[in-house]
Amino acid sequence: MEFTKPKSIEKAFQHLRAFTIIVILLAFVFCGYVVWRSGQEVATAQHQIYILSSGKALEAFASDRKENIPVEARDHITNFHEAFFTLDPDEKVINANLAKAMYLADGSAKRLYDNLKETGYYAGVISGNISQQISVDSISLNLNSYPFYFRCFATIRIIRPTSIVTRDLITEGYLRDVSRSDNNPHGFLIERWNTIQNRDLKVEMR
Repeated sequence: MEFTKPKSIEKAFQHLRAFTIIVILLAFVFCGYVVWRSGQEVATAQHQIYILSSGKALEAFASDRKENIPVEARDHITNFHEAFFTLDPDEKVINANLAKAMYLADGSAKRLYDNLKETGYYAGVISGNISQQISVDSISLNLNSYPFYFRCFATIRIIRPTSIVTRDLITEGYLRDVSRSDNNPHGFLIERWNTIQNRDLKVEMR
């Protein structure tokens, strides 16, 4: 009878040891699950992209950014041309639009801007109460080689107090990848931008 109590204590320790081992194993399993789940969440987050629409960031999901390159590239090209060619007889509006355009292209756009400024084009827009609007009709994009070659087809309307001039505009250039930012949300930069054609289509008297 004197051995009953020690045996009970030893049995209780065995149960406690088994329980402790089970708790430790469960803790390892839980930690492993947390690590695996975190990895899954990170992988999912890396496939998220954000599209700017009317000044708002809209979240979208994609399995690979390559699938979205045509859409983002065309939007980048459109945004650049709209910012560069949209003019009103207001120096602040002109400067704001051109500053936005300069973030989306390299020195080739800056050179054209400097040439237009030196010839008094922007001063003429302001003094003549002229507005200029652009509509991008289509964009041809070659993704088979990098940097990506593009050709942009657009229509420009120059609204003067006495007439409206419609012009046919064709430009070309290349796109290379850069870091995304608030000023460049698509992460592209236009290089070697060049005007192929810019001719009058019609003139309407007002």
